[in-house]
Amino acid sequence: MSFSKLGLCSSILKALDEQGYSEPTPVQSKTIPVVLSGKDAVVSAQTGTGKTASFVLPILERLNTERTRRSKRIRALVLVPTRELAMQVESNIQTYAKHLELRSMVMVGGLDSEPQKQALIDGVDILVATPGRLLDLAHQRALYFDELEFLVLDEADRMLDMGFIGDINKIIDRLPKIRQNLLFSATLSKEVKSLAKTAISNPVEISISANKNSTPKISQWLVAVDKEKKSALISHLISDLKWPQALIFIRTKAGAAKLVSQLEKRGISAESIHSGRSQSVRSRILEDFKSGKISLLVATGVAARGIDIEDLSTVVNYDLPDDVDDYIHRIGRTGRAGASGEAVSLVSRDDFKRLCAVERKLGQEIERRQIPEFMVLKDLPESDLNYSKSAHKPKHKPQNNENSKTKLKPKPKLKSQSKPAKSAEVSSTGRADPWAGWGNKR
Repeated sequence: MSFSKLGLCSSILKALDEQGYSEPTPVQSKTIPVVLSGKDAVVSAQTGTGKTASFVLPILERLNTERTRRSKRIRALVLVPTRELAMQVESNIQTYAKHLELRSMVMVGGLDSEPQKQALIDGVDILVATPGRLLDLAHQRALYFDELEFLVLDEADRMLDMGFIGDINKIIDRLPKIRQNLLFSATLSKEVKSLAKTAISNPVEISISANKNSTPKISQWLVAVDKEKKSALISHLISDLKWPQALIFIRTKAGAAKLVSQLEKRGISAESIHSGRSQSVRSRILEDFKSGKISLLVATGVAARGIDIEDLSTVVNYDLPDDVDDYIHRIGRTGRAGASGEAVSLVSRDDFKRLCAVERKLGQEIERRQIPEFMVLKDLPESDLNYSKSAHKPKHKPQNNENSKTKLKPKPKLKSQSKPAKSAEVSSTGRADPWAGWGNKR
């Protein structure tokens, strides 16, 4: 099927052709006809499947009518969780609407609000916004929603994870009752389904499952490393493997700045983006990274869903994330549009429980590689997935296999064992429990 058969006008088709897009992805071919028909939709699709175009293209088609643009009014609202994603979505709108007489703008925090207010006065058709800044300007009466026709909740799961549910509900309360609603999410958790029931009536449900044709071609592997040697290891990998471009995820903004400094001391140029940098600086760095001027970018989770770069070769988890879904979104920055990619994780003993969670989510072990120059003093225990092969263990005594990778030190001979050894907590089954102490992570 081609885009020309989906009912899009010649101006949109021309813009798509100029970008080299000829055939829609599965989420686009299923979603675009539904949106064009005026129905509400709840769409579940992983990152990198082309979901942005699946709502932008039909909205552009339906808004492409002669109409006087009124001051401080908008016709379509796209809510997103982060500033980076907002800018990415608005950039896509600009690309697809290149030959249309439609205006769009981005409204996010961290930027001067006065230019945003002026743009609203001049008139806007499509507004891409983060919840906080939108509510702020709505309270200042800088915009009104009485002419709103479309509401899109993009990355709904991420917005809920970031605690935006209160702001989203306040925004929905201000909107016209009669409107078309679209919700997009990588996962349909109970919280997302609850939000959908609040905002959407009788939606068409579209779920794009992974298959051989749509699954990104991402090679995943990890290196066990002592925590204090991580920066030396990443420097070695960068120099040895000569990645053309790499996005390196780290847990904290202080850690990001420190890593960039450590790399520079070893003659490796890198940049960082995190919440401590101004929006203008972050925007400039992202543009330089996308254009190839910057080859190494160290980022905190703020950039996990806001970067869309063609042919990004490598994603590195310098630190594994606390949320397993964030791992999926991180590595989804590579292997896009049918290209191959590589996801590398540096895993210390402190990260082992997070690794167990990731491998359970994937349903498979991640390949472990050794770097001779960085043999660990504290090796990783055996993968959590291997415990499923021996679920029934004696309760009174964990199995003590001399060759087991989980053995951290010789077990002392005790007449009775009222407490487990410090090297491994013991579950009710009597076996080492790598999930102990993990908490109630969802």
